[in-house]
Amino acid sequence: MDRIFIDNLEVLGFLGIHPHEQAQRQLIRISVGIITDIKNAAKTDDIHQTANYSTLSRQIIKYVEEKHFLTIEALIESLAQLILKMDHILEVQLRIEKPDAVPLADCVGVEITRSNSD
Repeated sequence: MDRIFIDNLEVLGFLGIHPHEQAQRQLIRISVGIITDIKNAAKTDDIHQTANYSTLSRQIIKYVEEKHFLTIEALIESLAQLILKMDHILEVQLRIEKPDAVPLADCVGVEITRSNSD
């Protein structure tokens, strides 16, 4: 199997347990790796035979911008399920970071791996 990835996609969204986090958008950094099979796309040079990272990026941005979450855990699990419904995706590896959540840390976050067989 093959892996397509997007590193450090920056989205402004509502995420956090504190009132100010729910009232104002904040930076959320998302990295995603998807497990797929690119052989047909490589043979035919046809984007429709694989997962399209541009489409995936747009879907992630739209989803995060439209939703409100209290926890990273809820966001990441929900986003993983959305991604797994897309064509050609067998498994997703997600990392979500909140760069501004803890003042003395570069970032905090959660990483998960989910598959259609879970």
